[in-house]
Amino acid sequence: MRKLRSLIVGVDSGDEILFEDFEDGGEMWTGRGQRERRRRIKFSEKYLSIPTVQLSISLWDMDAGTVLRADVAAEAVTEKGFDMVFRTWGDTRVARIRISWTALGELEDADAWDVG
Repeated sequence: MRKLRSLIVGVDSGDEILFEDFEDGGEMWTGRGQRERRRRIKFSEKYLSIPTVQLSISLWDMDAGTVLRADVAAEAVTEKGFDMVFRTWGDTRVARIRISWTALGELEDADAWDVG
């Protein structure tokens, strides 16, 4: 369990269309095998320490004629942002993906005194 020391806890969130490959015949729609897309997300404020980031697929538009395979992860998380990553493999055809994210962590408290 993560314990927060700060009296100020920040919750930041967003909803990002990661790609729309069906419009231009991109590799997520036409490709096969291991495929990956990532986007750097910046928080609206810097956290005091690395926050907890949760991702969820808020829209997926996939071909029903293939097996649906998806892996969604937050990678390279820092106090300033993270990489939103979507992976698929095999013959899965993905037209578009939208991912919602939420970050929860400590924020700088201007009223906190460091007497050490």
